[in-house]
Amino acid sequence: MTSNRPYLIRALYQWIVDNDCTPHLLVNTGYPKVQVPEGYAQNDQMVLNVSPNAVRQLEMGNEEISFDGRFSGVVHQILVPMGAILAIYARENGKGMVFEAEPIPPQGGDEPDEGNNNSGSRPSGRPSLKVVK
Repeated sequence: MTSNRPYLIRALYQWIVDNDCTPHLLVNTGYPKVQVPEGYAQNDQMVLNVSPNAVRQLEMGNEEISFDGRFSGVVHQILVPMGAILAIYARENGKGMVFEAEPIPPQGGDEPDEGNNNSGSRPSGRPSLKVVK
């Protein structure tokens, strides 16, 4: 199955906006292919305001989020792969969701395709769910 992260992010974004709150993304700026302006991240993390009145040309796809945003009055094109998003939440009350950090994919190639494993075996370990308040 594909990752549920992009679907959850889009749903939470809409929920936050529908409740007249300001959606923020917490981003791992050390993740490959992240494009944000230099000098704004701290400890490889950055909070981005993605409210409709703060960004232009917001695209929330299954692989990445992109938009034009202003930093110190200068427009920058922002690109955030889904794996780099650590959380989405409302600025006003902190309601939202935190995601587990995804492992950084190997450089110089695509990730191995685990979907072509024809052994028929199921993943080992016990499934788990985490309650997020």
